[in-house]
Amino acid sequence: MNVVIEIETPLADDVRALVAALNEWALEQTPREFTHHMTVEQMAEPNTTVFVARDKTGAALAMGALKRHGDGPKKFGEVKRMYTLPTTRGGGLAGMIVARIETLARQEGLTRLALETGAVESFASAWRVYERAGFTRCGAFLDYPPDSPHNIYYEKMLSV
Repeated sequence: MNVVIEIETPLADDVRALVAALNEWALEQTPREFTHHMTVEQMAEPNTTVFVARDKTGAALAMGALKRHGDGPKKFGEVKRMYTLPTTRGGGLAGMIVARIETLARQEGLTRLALETGAVESFASAWRVYERAGFTRCGAFLDYPPDSPHNIYYEKMLSV
């Protein structure tokens, strides 16, 4: 698949459409109180960088974001808002976006990436993407619920 992955604003209409599609899909899988969505406005804040994959026609196919948390040696990155259109799943786009997120995190000197994802089987393809990228399951972080049957947490330690 011939795609370009670039840093973009989440405020563009077609990126907003990806976010809306992700929200709709996630809410079909997980009770609202266990979803941890960022709005496009939150995604546009300076502590977050959004990557968008586009095909040769310019159509937005997939996205993912790096959100930074903390300061100094405790600063780490969180992978957020990963989504690939159903028509393009299985083509490696999610893995390419995770790789771009990791590259940026390393360039910024972050030593840890973490993420939260759903715990039902419909998230299994996401688990495979993260595990292929070297993420391992871990406990809850930040203010995520530690004993939720609806959430799974992953992390990856980065050497810079």
